[in-house]
Amino acid sequence: MPTDCFFLENLNTPTGPMLIVTDEQDRLRALDWKDHEPRMYRLLGRHYGGAPAHLATRRAPSMARRSLEAYFAGEIVAIDQVSVETAGTEFQQTVWAALRTIPAGRTLSYGELARRIGRPSAVRAVGLANGANPTGIVVPCHRVIGADHSLTGYGGGIERKRWLLEHEGVELRATPLPAQRGGT
Repeated sequence: MPTDCFFLENLNTPTGPMLIVTDEQDRLRALDWKDHEPRMYRLLGRHYGGAPAHLATRRAPSMARRSLEAYFAGEIVAIDQVSVETAGTEFQQTVWAALRTIPAGRTLSYGELARRIGRPSAVRAVGLANGANPTGIVVPCHRVIGADHSLTGYGGGIERKRWLLEHEGVELRATPLPAQRGGT
């Protein structure tokens, strides 16, 4: 159910400027990088039946902003207690709740996540729900990787996904560069 007023905050991070949207109860509604602002508004519209009635500048920092500042400063678990309120299908809500159970410093494959929610054949649907997550980082879709441990499918870009996982202490395998094509 949409709220009458959402608040917008900007946060400079090591991964680029970020936008934070919270509601009157200080719950996180959306989170994205400034260079993906149109996607954030598209997801807000999709989840709340159109643009929020009002998007105001927040005067005092929200809990989400303070927690994200702490997260980027190295206090990785600071985001665990952020209150999140999102709209979405029952399936999306199930996937997003499961994402919040993946501890920092750990990853899970899309298949493992599908099994964890009791829908082992819904791997593609899990991927789509991940892609529709409007509150990345706090609902840590970046912790989901390919079955072969590859970094796949992250709305903020693979380099940001890599940075976030390394920031959380995940040791990533070196990924080979794609083979070059063309003549000699």
